[in-house]
Amino acid sequence: MKVISICARPKATPIRLLVLLAASILLGACTSRDSDRLELLNASYDPTREFYAEFNRAFIHHWHEATGQRVNINQSHGGSGRQARAVIDGLDADVVTLALAADIDAIAERGLLPAHWQSRLPANSAPYQSTLAFLVRQGNPRNIRDWDDLARPDVQVITPNPKTSGVARWNYLAAWGWALEAFDGDEARVLEYIRRLFANVPVLDTAARGASTTFIERRIGDVLINWENELLLAIQRFPSTHEIVVPSMSILAEPTVAVVDRNVDRKGTRALAESYLEFLYSDIGQNLAGKHFFRPSNPLFLQKYDHQYPKLRLFTVEEVFGGWGPANAKHFRDGGTFDQVYLRP
Repeated sequence: MKVISICARPKATPIRLLVLLAASILLGACTSRDSDRLELLNASYDPTREFYAEFNRAFIHHWHEATGQRVNINQSHGGSGRQARAVIDGLDADVVTLALAADIDAIAERGLLPAHWQSRLPANSAPYQSTLAFLVRQGNPRNIRDWDDLARPDVQVITPNPKTSGVARWNYLAAWGWALEAFDGDEARVLEYIRRLFANVPVLDTAARGASTTFIERRIGDVLINWENELLLAIQRFPSTHEIVVPSMSILAEPTVAVVDRNVDRKGTRALAESYLEFLYSDIGQNLAGKHFFRPSNPLFLQKYDHQYPKLRLFTVEEVFGGWGPANAKHFRDGGTFDQVYLRP
């Protein structure tokens, strides 16, 4: 689990926001090395690395302009499920910005933040969205067009492990939702399709970025299922060797964010942490989300970047699975459908 630190240099700037000034005075006690530097740890999932590297610089500048204070922002990245477990086990994160609400619910169940956490920020605490698509080798040599092709015996599929990775759960549910429609709700046929798909997976990486590395750099597999933003970034980097295939339908993925109340109250960083997450909804934050291929929650910025997103039919986890509670209980608990298809004799 790699931690990256970004630090702002002192700058003589007039104080322009009295509220933030008051917050900065209250936060003075939480500094780590000197009396005017604050620390914040953001535990995030894998494919947000580039986005938060730029977002953190923007927030550091914003906070310093407003308060005159310096901030260190530390980043922790990994599979979303693993990150949630790390926070539960003691990772001292002030905020979590994870791949799915269920991972933050797991943290809430341990009393680190309230059960109603999702109502504390706009758009159900999802400042940006994404979906899933396929990455194939240039020319699409296996002629992969839709979800049914992933179960063919001649296709190797790369997707991470749903036990540790948020996108892997989205991938699994997207495939299940497609099959549920394709097989007219016949769950026996859906389960057999999922079984054949995962029989084609040669390795389960722990997180989305690891799966991208397996497919792109290690050149294992014929198709990668991953975040839309991760695939668009890959095409930006490797335009002559890979291409995106957009399936007929997919799931609307809603990464969510939250303050970890128990940690910020103990450390005295609540005002800083809340401002950090609120800044995700600012014009600057929404513009950066679009720049890094996420779908902004603000319609104005979503429209600005609409040209870069593939067009496909989307369904939600609530519409097909009744929400993350039922989805986790049926598919990802020990002995659930994923274990039934993957941990086979």
